Amino acid sequence: MATTSHSAALAEPVTTGAQGPVGKSGGGKKKGAGRQLHAGRFTYAVLIVFTIGSLFPLVWTAIAASRNNTRLAQTPPPFWFGGNLFKNLEIAWTDANMGSALLNTTIVAGSIALGTVLFSTLAGFAFAKLRFRFKNLLLLLVIGTMMVPPQLSVVPLYMLVAELEWTDQLQAVILPTLVSAFGVFFMRQYLIGALPSELVEAARVDGASSLRVVWHVVFPAARPAMAVLGMLTFVMAWNDFFWPIIALTQNGSPTVQVALTGLGRGYIPDQSVIMAGALLGTLPLLIAFVLFGKHIVGGIMQGAVKG
Repeated sequence: MATTSHSAALAEPVTTGAQGPVGKSGGGKKKGAGRQLHAGRFTYAVLIVFTIGSLFPLVWTAIAASRNNTRLAQTPPPFWFGGNLFKNLEIAWTDANMGSALLNTTIVAGSIALGTVLFSTLAGFAFAKLRFRFKNLLLLLVIGTMMVPPQLSVVPLYMLVAELEWTDQLQAVILPTLVSAFGVFFMRQYLIGALPSELVEAARVDGASSLRVVWHVVFPAARPAMAVLGMLTFVMAWNDFFWPIIALTQNGSPTVQVALTGLGRGYIPDQSVIMAGALLGTLPLLIAFVLFGKHIVGGIMQGAVKG
């Protein structure tokens, strides 16, 4: 009988929870780290408020683009769509030459995003894992450039662009922003934790050159952060207005933001046409997010887990 009781005790399943060993009488609910969190009504209410607040500017732009200028000037303003959306979109497309502007903006934003990701990853890897003299001083200088207002560099930058005869050309907007101090700092902070130094040293021992180390070791480890940095840089370059309005003109090779300034001219600007142009300039970003949103969010989450 003692042997039978001992065998039954050994056969009884025992699970370990946050509060210690739990047998059959320990209850069916898991406590501690295994507990699943559920959102309450307050959480849903806060999320709904934030969602409405985030979508309201876009919805209002579409509503204003579907009305006429007379209706927009009335009080209260319209809160539902009208019937002039496609007409206003056609006027904005023609008057602002949006086809050429969208192409120019895609080239500018894509080139800036690719250049920033490439150079920031290389510089971030150097500051994170390589040993060289004055590394901390150089990093401090790079971070210090973030404290300088961009307005202070406009005059010398424009003088340089004019000297090179790049005014009203896309390279005047692309080349000065190919490297970002924020991007360098961002990639350095990510690679410090995501890229083990032993992995780089092992590649060196195997005889890999610096280029092979970067291509086969650094880039795969930095892929999530590169995706996030590329997305942020592309959006910022697409929406940039300050430097393109100085370096470009509407009659040359304007970007979307520069082309939209032509819609606001006149004694009485047509606000509905301006809103239609703004909607046209926003649609490519929305389409890109719909197509690549899962990959972007996945890259952010993967980077957060590795960091």
